[in-house]
Amino acid sequence: MFQFNSGQTTLDLLGSYDSFMESVDSVLDMGCGTGQDLIWWATRALEDDNGDFIPLNIRCVGVDLVDNVPDIKPYKNITYRKKEFETLELYETDKPFDVIWANNSFQYALDPLGTLKRWRNLLSTGGMLAMVVPSYTEVEYTRLSITQPDYAYHNYTTVSLLHMLAINGFDCAFMQKHPGDPWIKAIAYKTETEPFDPRTTRWYHLAETELLPPSACASINRFGYLRQQDLELEWLDRSLHWFGED
Repeated sequence: MFQFNSGQTTLDLLGSYDSFMESVDSVLDMGCGTGQDLIWWATRALEDDNGDFIPLNIRCVGVDLVDNVPDIKPYKNITYRKKEFETLELYETDKPFDVIWANNSFQYALDPLGTLKRWRNLLSTGGMLAMVVPSYTEVEYTRLSITQPDYAYHNYTTVSLLHMLAINGFDCAFMQKHPGDPWIKAIAYKTETEPFDPRTTRWYHLAETELLPPSACASINRFGYLRQQDLELEWLDRSLHWFGED
């Protein structure tokens, strides 16, 4: 069920927007694994009017707990740090990053709220957090299927991710989750809104901000909480997905 990963399709879509790619100077890959996504970011180039490809030379930093990532060694603009991504802090020589990329990794964070808060501190204002997260609850052939892999102690839904991102001052701009597809894809941006106290912040407080999609605010204002079946979510390609019944 979880063999296919939507990370590459998300990267390909991001890469199709030249103006966005030109704006990216630095990327932090949380849970970089074998480094294939790092290599994708590090080798981005734009075609000029003469048909020549100009390397963007994006500064890329990968974070994981493996001893080394041999595939990235030929790339001078990639750095690897053997660190725990939940507690990573900026080095003295670091500038805030433009993009945090977390593909198939956030589900292993033991403290997801605290992790998002710390990741927010690593981003520049307006910086992007792009996540691809598995959902372990699915409906298969009209039957509910729930799994729980090793080391993954949280089961994410569109509603829970929207909640945690907004609590931490992220604008939940884009999200996609299709029935039968086990992956939730989310794009959020760091705003000037400081993180809220999760112990005292209600859905109504979040609905008063501009951090949630309009359909989420409408659901909260009607019911007092967010219902997934009320969501109409936009993805990067401007497609819309509605979770209600046809």
